Amino acid sequence: MKDLGAKPEELDPIEIASRDEISDLQLTRLRWSLTHAYTNVPMYRARFDAAGVHPDMLPSLEDLAKFPFTVKDDLRDNYPFGLFAVPRAQIQRIHASSGTTGKATVVGYTRNDCDVFADLVARSLRAAGVRAGDMVHNAYGYGLFTGGRGAHHGIERLGATVVPMSGGQTQKQVALITDFKPDAIMVTPSYVLNILEEFQRQGIDPRATSLSVGIFGAEPWTNAMRREVEDAFDMHAVDIYGLSEIMGPGVANECVETKDGLHIWEDHFYPEIIDPATGAPVAAGQEGELVFTTLTKEGIPMIRYRTRDLTRLMPGTARTMRRMAKVTGRSDDMIILRGVNVFPTQIEEQLLAVAALAPHFQIELFRSGRMDAMRVHVEAHPKAADADSKAAAADALRQKIKDAVGVSTEVVVGDPGTVQRSAGKAQRVVDTRTGER
Repeated sequence: MKDLGAKPEELDPIEIASRDEISDLQLTRLRWSLTHAYTNVPMYRARFDAAGVHPDMLPSLEDLAKFPFTVKDDLRDNYPFGLFAVPRAQIQRIHASSGTTGKATVVGYTRNDCDVFADLVARSLRAAGVRAGDMVHNAYGYGLFTGGRGAHHGIERLGATVVPMSGGQTQKQVALITDFKPDAIMVTPSYVLNILEEFQRQGIDPRATSLSVGIFGAEPWTNAMRREVEDAFDMHAVDIYGLSEIMGPGVANECVETKDGLHIWEDHFYPEIIDPATGAPVAAGQEGELVFTTLTKEGIPMIRYRTRDLTRLMPGTARTMRRMAKVTGRSDDMIILRGVNVFPTQIEEQLLAVAALAPHFQIELFRSGRMDAMRVHVEAHPKAADADSKAAAADALRQKIKDAVGVSTEVVVGDPGTVQRSAGKAQRVVDTRTGER
């Protein structure tokens, strides 16, 4: 694989500033953001007043912990524009969630917000090894989802060429990658497996493509999947993080030269890690729930937004800004099975260790008598699809899950292609006890 690391002169000065410089900038911007929210958003004014706090009460960054949290339901309760901090006419772009579990969560961006969004995606791309003049195949979904459009403008801001493919049409994805010869691809980690499968189906060696780097986000994925994809395509695989409530993709990104966690762009976002059960800050380096406060967002500031993503903070390496470890799961996606905490990423890691199985899976939760039970649906690798191989693979995965995770589970190995595919985020868990989740 090519050496794609950035040279010091290619970086924004703030990326390698001292920690004191970064903290001073954060405190200045945090005071502005709290004042902006309190002055212009009735919910924040009421919430701060009820908690007995005021934007003036912030002598240090640590004092942010005295302010109340914001959660996803706050966006739903104030649907559609109740959390906007500027008049609607000053909003340049609106994005929203699908609303499949209730009212959509709506976010708005001023012109300056859109510029910051593009700048930070460009910074993320550069950290991943993309440069001006490169071509980027953008397979994130377009529309109300922030991924496709956010990535698109960041690619252009960097000075690279964007191929706005969006998701789906997997055969066409392969054709364009083969014909256009892009340098990089932006896509969800689950969908890149579909693209890999299509390369193999067509008899095209994915290692012979022009791709030097894949930038994967929108869902948790493991280092085991990183190794799988890097080996399959002979390219670097790096992680990008974001969520629409905070900005979209580009809140944090791995640096290709280290791949040791995602550097958070702390000049625009202030991170905290809390105990998801109590809301109290955890000790430095300890895993917990990630909380973000926006520092420069005009359209819809977010104060102590609970992301539900589980990770930990670490010191900077390739950049001065702190890193977050790869997200291990979400506190609201955690499966508690007979008293044991289980995350889909744990199942994925064990699956990828069984060579006779393809890297596609779905977890089914169901009732067995009075007990909760788990069934893992996987599929055989095309070269190991006979009955004996499937039975041996099922036994191997069942034992690996038992040893690593500590739960007994049923494993169903289907024929190649039997596990549901997705052109965007994969649905990893189906709960037949209470309906789909």
